[in-house]
Amino acid sequence: MHPVLQSSPVSRGGYSALRHGRTAIPGGVYLITFVTHERRRLFTDFECACATAAALAEPMLWRNSRLLAWVLMPDHWHGLVQLGAMDTLATAIGRVKAVSSRRLNSMRSSRNAVWSSGYHDHAVRRESEVLPTARYVVANPLRAGLVASIADYPFWDASWL
Repeated sequence: MHPVLQSSPVSRGGYSALRHGRTAIPGGVYLITFVTHERRRLFTDFECACATAAALAEPMLWRNSRLLAWVLMPDHWHGLVQLGAMDTLATAIGRVKAVSSRRLNSMRSSRNAVWSSGYHDHAVRRESEVLPTARYVVANPLRAGLVASIADYPFWDASWL
């Protein structure tokens, strides 16, 4: 086996190994993606999507971090988040996933897993990339062919509106 592949973090510990040695910087902006458990299309159900979108966008849930833009897709969520001084990225995402799961399961009278473990993050390093990244986030339903106009998709928001 090639030496680089042997030391690959994915082969030695999954999501946590991928984050080993990485730090999220307070005030930094991050593009976050997390998916539903087993990529189930839970949010094709309008009521489930409404309840989950409301929970995910609740300002108190983000505490001193700031949700700049987001979109809830049928089987995943994308968000552009400015990390607050009192949170780590893992703590903020864990809290958001836990609370949104509880609310959805309460509404459905269920105890099933809602979100898959882990998440993907990408640091937005330049101020000039923030607005184009927000546009990318909210345009997901267009690229997926779910709607012809973003105005027709109810599960997104951006702080610039």
